[in-house]
Amino acid sequence: MSINSPQLPDYELPDAVELTTPAQLRAIADPLRSSLLDLVLERAATVAELAAAVGRPKSTVAHHVGVLVDAGMLRVVRTRRVRAIDERYYGRTGRTITIGVARHPGDPTVPVCVNGLSVAAAESVPAHEDDTLYSTLRHVRIPRESASEFWRRVEGLVREFTALPRSGDTVYGLAVGLYPTDQPVLPEAAPTDEEKS
Repeated sequence: MSINSPQLPDYELPDAVELTTPAQLRAIADPLRSSLLDLVLERAATVAELAAAVGRPKSTVAHHVGVLVDAGMLRVVRTRRVRAIDERYYGRTGRTITIGVARHPGDPTVPVCVNGLSVAAAESVPAHEDDTLYSTLRHVRIPRESASEFWRRVEGLVREFTALPRSGDTVYGLAVGLYPTDQPVLPEAAPTDEEKS
């Protein structure tokens, strides 16, 4: 399925938005706000619909929606008149939200980061205990350029996962990371007698 499917979501959506400020990183770090962002990836929703979906009071959800709007991750995508009141429907500002390098004001050396793998590790504990967790970890020694190229292909797969039609009663998480490690490396193989001659 194309990631530009008219079904997902039901409003115009740019491909990506990058977060680069500490305020944006604080906004997305809250689990409820992350859930709200995931919900509107399916379709635009009102505060009342979001509150019903997450089982929280409308006032609480309205506050969190406001934080996401201020941080540039949600926007009003349409309105509807209901009994003399304009009902706002919120949607994301980008299909994929990426974390850029953000720095504390006045400190150009310390980046502020949100580690999606640590969030996924905590979130996946019940699935691990129920033996319903699909996971793998591999280590491969490759050049940096190959890692960058491979990551671009992984991002395409993530976009494909995000664009899948919504159905069923379970929300699945997909965590992906590619990072340098301190894993040991074999020394270069000694040349054989045939290679020496």
